[in-house]
Amino acid sequence: MTNAIIGQKIAITSNKPQTTRHVIRGIVHRDNAQLVLVDTPGLHRPRTLLGERLNDLVREVWSETDVIGVCFPADEPVGRGDRFISSELAELKATVIAVVTKVDLVDSATLAKHLLAVSELYDFAEIVPVSAVSGHQVRTLVDVLVKHLPESPQLYPDDVLTDEPEQVLIAELIRESALEGVRDELPHSIAVLVEEMMVDGGVTKIYADLYVERDSQKSIVIGAKGVRLKEVGSKARAEIEQLIGARVYLDLHVRVAKEWQRDPRQLRKLGF
Repeated sequence: MTNAIIGQKIAITSNKPQTTRHVIRGIVHRDNAQLVLVDTPGLHRPRTLLGERLNDLVREVWSETDVIGVCFPADEPVGRGDRFISSELAELKATVIAVVTKVDLVDSATLAKHLLAVSELYDFAEIVPVSAVSGHQVRTLVDVLVKHLPESPQLYPDDVLTDEPEQVLIAELIRESALEGVRDELPHSIAVLVEEMMVDGGVTKIYADLYVERDSQKSIVIGAKGVRLKEVGSKARAEIEQLIGARVYLDLHVRVAKEWQRDPRQLRKLGF
C-alpha cells in the first residue's frame, strides 16, 4: 500500500506476515499538504527478541504520529491478531483509520461482511476500502489521511520521496528477492547487510551478505549449484538499478549467524 500511495517502490512486499523489518518513510506532496507516510512492521505477539524489538519500534512510531492507518486484508477473516492490534489502540491519542486492503480479491457481499466485522473491532474515525493493485480508492485514502492531519510547516523538500538511507532500501530489495520462492520455509530467518558500496567507472558496486540461522537454510538460499542465489542477484540487481538509476554490480554471499533473531549481539550487528 505504501508503494501505491507514494507512486514508487520504497518498501518490499510480501504475502507473509511480519516480514517487514524497518520503518520506511515516504512523502506525498500536494499543493496544500505534505503527508509523511511511516510504514512499520506489523504489531504481533513476539516469539523472539527480534519480534519484541520490532513491536517496541511500532509502539514508538504510533506514539509519535498524528494519524494511524491499520490495514485489514479483505481476503482474510478478522481474527485474534486483529483483535490484539485493536486492543493496543485504546491508549493512543492519534486518530485511527481502518484501511481494508485487497478489495479486488473479494466480491461485494464478502467485502460488506468484512467491513462490518472491522467496524466492530474499534471506534475507527473512518474505514476506507482500497486496492493497491487496481488503484481503487488510493487517492481517496490519501484525502482521508490528509483531512485528519494537524497544521504544520512543510517538513521535506518538494522532490524528496523518502528519507531512508540508500543502503537500507538496497538491503530490503535484496531481502525481498531472496524471499521469493522460500517464504514458507524461512520468511523470518533472512537478514541482509550491505557491507560496502562504491562507484567505479560509472558502475555502482555493492557487496552484501545474506544472513540465515542454520546451514540447512544457507543451502536453500544458495540452491543447487548456486542457481537460486544467482536468480536472487539478478532480480535484486534489476530492482536496485531502477531505484538508483545507474548500472549495478552486485556481489552476494550467504552467511550463517546461529539464532540471530534471539542474539542481542547479532541483532545489533544487523541493525536491530
